[in-house]
Amino acid sequence: MPELPEAEAARARIARGALNRTIERIDLGEVSHMELPDDAARKRLIGTQLTRTHRHGKYIFVGSVTGPWLHIHLGMAGSIRICEAGADLPKYVRLTIVFEGNTRLHFRDPRKFGHIEVVEDVDAFIADKGLGPDALTIGDNAFAATIGATRGAVKSALLSQQKLAGVGNLWADEALFRSGIHPEARACDLGSDRIQSLHSAVTSTLQAVVDTDATYSKLPEDWLIHRREDGAACTRCDGTITKKTVGGRTSYHCPDHQVGVSNPAQAQS
Repeated sequence: MPELPEAEAARARIARGALNRTIERIDLGEVSHMELPDDAARKRLIGTQLTRTHRHGKYIFVGSVTGPWLHIHLGMAGSIRICEAGADLPKYVRLTIVFEGNTRLHFRDPRKFGHIEVVEDVDAFIADKGLGPDALTIGDNAFAATIGATRGAVKSALLSQQKLAGVGNLWADEALFRSGIHPEARACDLGSDRIQSLHSAVTSTLQAVVDTDATYSKLPEDWLIHRREDGAACTRCDGTITKKTVGGRTSYHCPDHQVGVSNPAQAQS
């Protein structure tokens, strides 16, 4: 499922190829079981230009100073494609913004879990959703106060979009793997040093994926993403990757080097 890095890659793609172009029309593809702008909402955008982008967590916004904005949520498998007129149309295109000239923005979503809507104010939208700080920009003190004070499993805290916007199952597991913290450890028991280490792992993990334009094959070979399988060999110790359910989500970790405060001597940085 797309998380913050995938959303950032889509935002950057829009910023590079679709800004400052006049919208000529907006075409809908197959729209069953999806939330897409209705005719009135689409007409508001005709003749205007998209001039800026913004991302908060997994949420993408594109619009102008005076609005309105398009909020794009990629869902389970959505993506943004920028193409020239006449290029082969990708499969599963649900919405196309046609700009004057040759440029087209396609919202592709084979599983139909994504959606697009017109919003008036980005900050108000974020507040109404109750989203926490963006996971890539949150400061040390705010991270410690939000995640470090959680009495439940640290993995569940990282996944709470109300605490920290943008981290999903994949990169939560990666950050915990890199920081040597067991996904079931109580966040409030970790101590300030390990919370700081976790924060560093979260931000460095997300930034590294962003830097590859969310291309997983470019990530370091010793990352968990490349051996996310029950029984795989751990690259940080002699342990074995184990799968279990934490907070209702499937989690992959190495029980040998990922520990909680019950046995801190085993932890490895």
